[in-house]
Amino acid sequence: MGMAKRRINIAVTGLNAIDSPGPGIPVIRALRESSLFDVRIIGLSYEALEPGIYMHHLVDKTYQIPLPAAGVEQLLNRLRYIHEAEQLELIIPNFDAELFNFIRLADVLLKEMGIRTFLPGMEQFEARHKVNLEAYGKEHGLKIPKSKSLTRHAEIASLSHDFSYPLMVKGKFYDALIAHTPEQVKACFNTLGSKWGLPVIVQEFIQGQEVNVTALGDGKGQMIGAVAMRKQYVTDKGKAWSGISIDDEKLLDMARRLFETSLWRGGLELEVIRTEEEEYYLIEINPRFPAWIYLAAGCGQNHPEALVRLALGEDVKPFEGYDVGKLFIRYSYDMIVELDEFMKISTQGEL
Repeated sequence: MGMAKRRINIAVTGLNAIDSPGPGIPVIRALRESSLFDVRIIGLSYEALEPGIYMHHLVDKTYQIPLPAAGVEQLLNRLRYIHEAEQLELIIPNFDAELFNFIRLADVLLKEMGIRTFLPGMEQFEARHKVNLEAYGKEHGLKIPKSKSLTRHAEIASLSHDFSYPLMVKGKFYDALIAHTPEQVKACFNTLGSKWGLPVIVQEFIQGQEVNVTALGDGKGQMIGAVAMRKQYVTDKGKAWSGISIDDEKLLDMARRLFETSLWRGGLELEVIRTEEEEYYLIEINPRFPAWIYLAAGCGQNHPEALVRLALGEDVKPFEGYDVGKLFIRYSYDMIVELDEFMKISTQGEL
């Protein structure tokens, strides 16, 4: 007879399993495979068409929550309502744009309702923003492509003093476009600025192969787990649609150093360009689990389960190794959903 699993109610965001998928569904799949926890999953959604809302085998119940722009008060009131119905023990937010609010609410949620989170502190979160990445790299001894924040068109003409084309142009939260001329920079600036707000970031274009690592830190300087992957197939949005786990000691060391110096708490993803000369440039830090996090579980490191244990204050030993040469391949899948389910989440805000 095995140990009885601990029952736990966990709320998870990021249910948009679309062509640019959120990490919510893979996080939930990893939690469902836990040998330690019997999870009840409460989905937190922003839009009525997020596929995860209707995946009843994965998500037990879903509640709509206010968009991040509505601010912390509205979010807190909604979470009070949800907590009353569901007795939440833990929330795992999975979108960059919502983390600011959840980090601000972390103490209140814990003190008032006993709801745990396992998130970076506000300073850690702000420091790794694309806008601040260059300074962050200097502080933590990492190579970062040269970058500059743009807030108006007038700054584009002088870029050629410091940069050579092509350039990467990046949105504040998401999206990266490549520009070969100042005119293209202007077009990218307009597109990304209107979508994600200012500043828009331009970054030196580094030639090489993109490799990624998803990792988890305990907030005290220790890396609990890390799995490295190389994209095999990329969508036109630049999202990995399939990837393979790789053995890359330098990449894992880079992540380990970052946890040691920044004391990062929670999951993160490093996007890195490995050049022909074996130099590693960190191009982005995503402050949460990536959408391919299920690959880590598939390779023997269940990071979402480990995060739950850390959030509960358990002593978690770092994972040792993972399976190399495992692929993840994403696919789309049509669910048939009754209109009344869609109407229910749309009008009543829960399903």
